[in-house]
Amino acid sequence: MTKQLWAAFAACILSTLAVAADSMVDKPEWGKYFADAGVTGTIVVVDERKAPAATLVFNRERAARRYAPASTYKIPHTLFALDSGAVTDEFQVFAWDGVKRTFAGHNQDQTLRSAMRYSTLWVYERFAKAIGEPKARAYLRSIDYGNADPTTRQGAYWVDGNLRISALEQVAFLRKLYRNALPFKLEHQRLLKDVLIKQATSDWILRAKTGWEGKYGWWVGWVEQNDGAVFFALNIDTPRRFDDLPKREQIVRAVLKSMDLLEAE
Repeated sequence: MTKQLWAAFAACILSTLAVAADSMVDKPEWGKYFADAGVTGTIVVVDERKAPAATLVFNRERAARRYAPASTYKIPHTLFALDSGAVTDEFQVFAWDGVKRTFAGHNQDQTLRSAMRYSTLWVYERFAKAIGEPKARAYLRSIDYGNADPTTRQGAYWVDGNLRISALEQVAFLRKLYRNALPFKLEHQRLLKDVLIKQATSDWILRAKTGWEGKYGWWVGWVEQNDGAVFFALNIDTPRRFDDLPKREQIVRAVLKSMDLLEAE
């Protein structure tokens, strides 16, 4: 694709997203799912099953507020790692360093698929080191990801550093990925979407990723069906820490179920 065609295509996508933002609909009734779970947060849902796409939101102010992406950053980070050569494919094995970590799934050799499934931080820290800050910044800017700031004083910049993104921006990014409209190889975008599969039936596929910074948590992704895709991005405060983590999926699934998506849990 030529630069001119790419620019035109990107402009078309951005225009579509702008229209969706302009037609945003508040969903105060979704507040009951947050209240039932005893947490504060926001959810953005873009329903593309009918044209024009509907952008639905609970807590509009928070939806526009930027937070550290935490492990939801593994979604774009995987593309960066594939493009830079930090990982070659889903079969490459990363040897565990023998350091015992809190989550048992982290304490073993990893592949790209298992690192996504178990949200294995140390694998993506290796990717970050291999990519380097200047290239990471360039990648982030190329996909217009939040504030595109990969700096940190210590720790992973997507958890402990300065990188920030809003729920609205998360959904905008996912919509581009769904269409293979990011400036990365088609096979890399397809591979990423494959390792993001959380659940599938004969009628729909759920692709999603959790994230947790400590004080707040995310669940972002989309459900695709024959009649189109429905994208979501949720973040909630997690004052009870581990006790609050299951509530991320619980709330999203309740919202999607109210839209006749997924099955009852």
